[in-house]
Amino acid sequence: MFVKPAPGRSARWPGTLRLLEAEGANVPETDFWLRCLARGDVEKATPPAQPAPTPTTKPDGASA
Repeated sequence: MFVKPAPGRSARWPGTLRLLEAEGANVPETDFWLRCLARGDVEKATPPAQPAPTPTTKPDGASA
């Protein structure tokens, strides 16, 4: 599930204790993250849209 910190709140990744980024992250749907969600430390969010990949073109005269 994709979550981000609720306004004025923060959450740390279990194990590493690093802060969850303000932009949010995909996290496993474990008891830990579900408790953070229930406490209001994080909120479900929509992941940012991935930019469309730019097509790669071969330079003129290149053989395939």
